[in-house]
Amino acid sequence: MIRIQEILDKVTESRPNADVALIQKAYVFSAAAHAGQTRLSGEPYLSHPLSVAYKLAELRMDEATICAGLLHDTVEDTSATIEDIDTQFGENVADIVDGVTKISLMTFDSKEQAQAENIRKMILAMAEDIRVLVVKLADRMHNMNTLDFQKPHKQKLIAQETLDIYVPLANRLGLHRIKLELEDLSFKYLKPDIFNSISEWLENNQKSGTEYMDRVRDMIRSMLEENGMTAVIKGRIKHRYSIYRKMVQQNLTLDQVHDIIAFRVIVEDVKQCYAILGLVHAIWKPVHGRFKDYISMPKANMYQSLHTTVIGPEAERIEIQIRTKEMDQLAEHGLASHWQYKEGGKLKAKDAKQFSWLRELVDWQKMESDSHEFMRSLKYDLFKDEVYVFTPKGTVVELPEDASPVDFAYSIHTEVGNHCSGAKVNGKLVPLHTPLKNGDTVEIITDTNRHPSRDWLKFVKTAKARTRIGHFIRTEERTRSISLGKEMLEKQGRRMGINFTKVMKEGLLEIIAEDFSLKTVEDLLSHVGYARITAQKVLRKLMPKPEEQPEPQVEEVRPQDAAAKKNKHAESISIRGVDDVLVRFAKCCNPLPGDPIVGFISRGRGVTVHTSDCVNVQNLEAERLIPVFWDGQVDKPYPARIRIISKNVVGGLSRVSTMLASENVNIDSGTFHSTVDGNSEIELTVEVRDVAHLYHTIDRLRTLPGMIEVSRFSSSE
Repeated sequence: MIRIQEILDKVTESRPNADVALIQKAYVFSAAAHAGQTRLSGEPYLSHPLSVAYKLAELRMDEATICAGLLHDTVEDTSATIEDIDTQFGENVADIVDGVTKISLMTFDSKEQAQAENIRKMILAMAEDIRVLVVKLADRMHNMNTLDFQKPHKQKLIAQETLDIYVPLANRLGLHRIKLELEDLSFKYLKPDIFNSISEWLENNQKSGTEYMDRVRDMIRSMLEENGMTAVIKGRIKHRYSIYRKMVQQNLTLDQVHDIIAFRVIVEDVKQCYAILGLVHAIWKPVHGRFKDYISMPKANMYQSLHTTVIGPEAERIEIQIRTKEMDQLAEHGLASHWQYKEGGKLKAKDAKQFSWLRELVDWQKMESDSHEFMRSLKYDLFKDEVYVFTPKGTVVELPEDASPVDFAYSIHTEVGNHCSGAKVNGKLVPLHTPLKNGDTVEIITDTNRHPSRDWLKFVKTAKARTRIGHFIRTEERTRSISLGKEMLEKQGRRMGINFTKVMKEGLLEIIAEDFSLKTVEDLLSHVGYARITAQKVLRKLMPKPEEQPEPQVEEVRPQDAAAKKNKHAESISIRGVDDVLVRFAKCCNPLPGDPIVGFISRGRGVTVHTSDCVNVQNLEAERLIPVFWDGQVDKPYPARIRIISKNVVGGLSRVSTMLASENVNIDSGTFHSTVDGNSEIELTVEVRDVAHLYHTIDRLRTLPGMIEVSRFSSSE
């Protein structure tokens, strides 16, 4: 167990004038509060806050943060209160402990919601004081190091959350050492067989690897001495998880992985960095496409270094990183040791400028209410590698790897994204789905008459773009559904002899909305437009009760030819100004009641109904497109397609079919196959009542164990 004196010694190494008395006081308070408590390992509970505080001292954090590390579990696990901590250690320490505690104490209805809301809470706490996250990372580090004492299923859950969330957050803060250690610890529990194979392979090749590193290190040192330069040269074997990622990305076996040795050359100034790069390239051939200049273009976490991969001795690929001492310190300890705080722990403006990504997280997490989509976007936004592109004026914009011009447009401003109609990359017009590359100059063409398309969701990468597009589409669809619902009620009202305009003026719809447990008339109209409630069902509430007056029998008469009668779904569609026509549903997009739809007049085949956002509609003749809408009949099944990607486990398909049966969804057909990464991909054609029934079913499927992705798809994808 770490001793308090070790923490104090580590603090005074980097902060000779630190208030060690305050840290000593926090230790005494924590020891008294946790007296008698033990961890699953059998160790005294105090070993945990001591380990967290020592990690914070290694990161060169200030006294308030180290005190918070010692006290972070006292409010949650003992009788101590935030007020006690505020009184004895000050508001600064109390706020950090409070931020960490609030994240831990929340309870939720589902594991996914719990994870999403905990992360939301952490994002907001980070925005208040970034040190909350640093304490959480140190806390997670020690928990991962003692994960052996948890049950196997909890090991995997904690390891997966660590890899998905805490690793990329550590990377964002420049805490490189913590990132690598958390990756390897997560890898150990998520894929133990592969982890052990790589560990054994590294152990067997350790001697030859060490000899090779010594040889290359001597060659670099001799080269520098010949040119009158000195440097600190470090060699290391890449971490296990880095090796595993390379194997997966390049489809390699362990014996085929060669560039697992990396060297770091640390010099005095930037001028020497570029001089040494030239010398290295003069003696060893650089690998094309593997040079990155993070000095002239730093990462978002302010990481700076020159990276190059060369063909070294014995034709082995080796990676060489060249940086100054200051850059190396930043890479080792992250921005944590460099932050300067205002009174109360807030980031100063000059520091906060480096955390635009955090402000973006705070912004869009407030807009995204769906837990599944929130977690999906968060993982992508945090974890993907970055590309750096330029505005026409030369401003650098950081985006995730494979981001599109639409992502770029939304990163500039929401209105630029909402009215994006085209893009130029390096002066040339390109499709909006074009992946951007490092160094591209991007210019967005806007048109006030253009609006976001649902198709953009298929290729945008940033959470901001996905959230803004989704928000616009939901708002637009709701507006459309309200208008359509009103139109459907007016039409049905004429058939039933009810003056719907008069009903609206007299406020009777408010009473009906309340009967359906809806808050507003707009909600009622929207539900009718989405075919969640039929117009007839709404209007029947305005008819006299049976005992007062017999309910009129309203029968809708629709002339149809013989072919139309064979179509069991045609009667749920109305076409403006046309009644006697054959109606067919497009198999490419399988429209459902509630979907925005459009009709296409086919020669000799009547009207084919597509969803408005079907990709095939864009290629049809515009003059043959006609407006169509749902009549609101939802008592018949409609075909829809669902794609499921899940872990390949025993009983997985059985759970899917049982869930579908419980939701009254019939499986019409399906295909099944395994993917290259060992998962299962299932494509099902099912029968549902409407679009609401489909998406409710999809949400239920996502809750099943082992689910990776569940989505609606069309044959045109």
